[in-house]
Amino acid sequence: MDTTPHRQLRVTVVCSGNICRSPIGEHVLREAVQEAGLDHQVEVDSAGLGAWHVGQGADRRSLRVLAEHGIDAGDHTVQQITRQWFGGPDEPDLLLAMDGSHHADLRRLAPHAEVRMYREFDPALAGLPRDAVELDVPDPYYGDLAEFEDVYAMIAAATPGVVAHLRELLASDGPE
Repeated sequence: MDTTPHRQLRVTVVCSGNICRSPIGEHVLREAVQEAGLDHQVEVDSAGLGAWHVGQGADRRSLRVLAEHGIDAGDHTVQQITRQWFGGPDEPDLLLAMDGSHHADLRRLAPHAEVRMYREFDPALAGLPRDAVELDVPDPYYGDLAEFEDVYAMIAAATPGVVAHLRELLASDGPE
């Protein structure tokens, strides 16, 4: 039996301000990781590319949608992802971007990190031509509660694929 301690994987879900999409992604994924029995091997957090809301809580509509799905995220505190997140032992192993602009910004910020679009893990989108698939999770900030529910649905649909990818990373002992 292998008793070698393996480094815990860190996954960071990223959007613009860390108040709408990425908190939903963080808490949905964290719950799925826990249900999969991987919570001792995978740490999930979230951050925003901008500093507008650092130290605040998530948007009340995000919290409401999560609560309606049985997920408590009341302890969420907004943080900003910066270059200082990279190069140390606690750097994220996987960055999950909510839209194409986040993906591009993260590639510039952390060119050696694994950066993926959250929705690319949605099995309903697998096998479709890349130019025929919309991978962005739209920003619901200026919308109503229904748009936050749509964001939740997109994230929930892709989450099993993210968990499967995490299992692959763990089986290969994570990214190098």
